[in-house]
Amino acid sequence: MLIRNLCNIALASIVLTLSGCKGGVLDPKGQIGYDEKNLIIIATVLMLLVVIPVIVMTLYFAWKYRDSRTHEIYAPKWAHSTKIEAIVWAVPILIVLVLGVITWESTHRLDPYKPLEGKGEHITVEVVSLNWKWLFIYPEQGIATVNELVFPANVPVEFKITSESTMNSFFIPQLGSQIYSMAGMQTKLHLIADEPGTFKGISANYSGAGFSGMKFNAIATPTQANFDDWVSNIKAQGNTLTKDGYYELAEPTENHPVTYYGNVEDDLFHTILMKFMVHMSGKNDISEMKGMEHKMDEHKDHSGHSDHSAHSSHTQGEE
Repeated sequence: MLIRNLCNIALASIVLTLSGCKGGVLDPKGQIGYDEKNLIIIATVLMLLVVIPVIVMTLYFAWKYRDSRTHEIYAPKWAHSTKIEAIVWAVPILIVLVLGVITWESTHRLDPYKPLEGKGEHITVEVVSLNWKWLFIYPEQGIATVNELVFPANVPVEFKITSESTMNSFFIPQLGSQIYSMAGMQTKLHLIADEPGTFKGISANYSGAGFSGMKFNAIATPTQANFDDWVSNIKAQGNTLTKDGYYELAEPTENHPVTYYGNVEDDLFHTILMKFMVHMSGKNDISEMKGMEHKMDEHKDHSGHSDHSAHSSHTQGEE
């Protein structure tokens, strides 16, 4: 009876623990999210190969040689055991080697700058983190939104990410990798939703008083037609996001409501991205600065260099 009760308690604990995974990284809804979930599980299991035996043996030895068991005398007749030394050193070394290989392979395969292959044409969304809200610019559609991100399911999305000021971290846990947004720099991220739905987006990097309200809904529409209808409805509103309007929007606010802009001033994202470069270089021609940025991207692609980090934390940017 006692064993049965313990089993029921253990099962209930597992169910309660896993219920907390809903909507998080262990409940993925996209290719990148699935791959990263598998990586987390594999790495955890490999490390538990060392942790669990150590815990079990610690409890066993503590019980076996407790003070009340006077007939259990611990008096080993040896000072060295080659077998024990081999096991103690070989097992961790093998696990570290396996983890190293898995990490190396997954780091390159899950490079956030790498486009998703075999998924068709992607759409581009330019992301700007503000205090304390998210601005999403759709350059191909000519619209923008605040604190709402919409894209078609089963269509890869290329995010180009920067910040107005404070460093933040763009993260949609169910879809995959988080990556930092930094002022005067552009990071990239490629994600896809394998099914329609609404997924929670957050900033994963503390950025001040309004950080807790810096959230948005990432909505994957069932079809491309649904996405096109959403774009058309926003365009019909006719509200234009100009450079002056952007500076007003950039003023710190907390729990900012969802806002739509049916038109966006040309090159607004590049203006935001390059404004620090203009000050440092003394150049005032944004088209010239865009040319410099394009050359830097070409050099990076030619050299085969890609900034990334292992697992779900990607911190490198490109100027």
